[in-house]
Amino acid sequence: MVKLRILSVLILSTALSACSFFGKDEDKTRDWSANKLYSEASAALQEDDYETAIKYYEKLEARYPFGRYAQQAELDVAYAYYKSGEPESAIAALNRFIQLNPTSRFLAYAYYMKGMVNFNRNLDFISRFLPTDTSQRDPGATADALNDFGEVVKQFPNSEYAPDAAQRMVYLHNNLARHEINAARYYMKRGAYVAAVNRAKYVIEKYQRTPSAKDALEIMAEAYEKLGMPQLADDAKRVLAMNEKAGNFVILPEQKRSLLGKAWNAVGLDRN
Repeated sequence: MVKLRILSVLILSTALSACSFFGKDEDKTRDWSANKLYSEASAALQEDDYETAIKYYEKLEARYPFGRYAQQAELDVAYAYYKSGEPESAIAALNRFIQLNPTSRFLAYAYYMKGMVNFNRNLDFISRFLPTDTSQRDPGATADALNDFGEVVKQFPNSEYAPDAAQRMVYLHNNLARHEINAARYYMKRGAYVAAVNRAKYVIEKYQRTPSAKDALEIMAEAYEKLGMPQLADDAKRVLAMNEKAGNFVILPEQKRSLLGKAWNAVGLDRN
């Protein structure tokens, strides 16, 4: 019985200590102005203390939703989420901003940020600094990034973000084409020649102005030969030869690593 009483006292003491701790934390910011909250959040962000930055930005949004810092806090918290490895939360924050601020002068930046989050999604630490075949990644995020950058180019063609967004669109378009080629080659190795042909045809139909168009025709020619369809194989070879002679295949220089290696601060947090 005595042991139970001692245990109860310990549990109660721990609970009270926890309440006291959180109460002090709440008291710390209870009387902070919007300016104070934003300053402290921004300072934490600059120091890469993303957890603290997110906490203060969220308090700012909750207490002063219509204040002068509200819009900027909404974007900055998205950036903090991204840097802390929470892309889903970053995307959700940006979608909320876009929905609630359809006439904001920061709208181009919000779409560009969405594109950047998706552009870098699923890249591990090594991939960010060493050459890797990004076409091997899940194409879902690539397609999302392509759509986001497309909104920047379409809706805000004169914005400072449009040129970079357009460049990234070309890169992502080529990446999606290469993804299809990777799948076609996989099917070729497995002897699934019909599936390989279908993937290659898709590249010709959707990505004919990419370097992957040549690979697609080569795969089609080989697959048709394996399938015992010499006429179709010859047709693919003839189209391949004609386009090579005419110089129609797009040959791009190797993509610069700066595309994948650009840090977010290259754009900066200053949207004024």
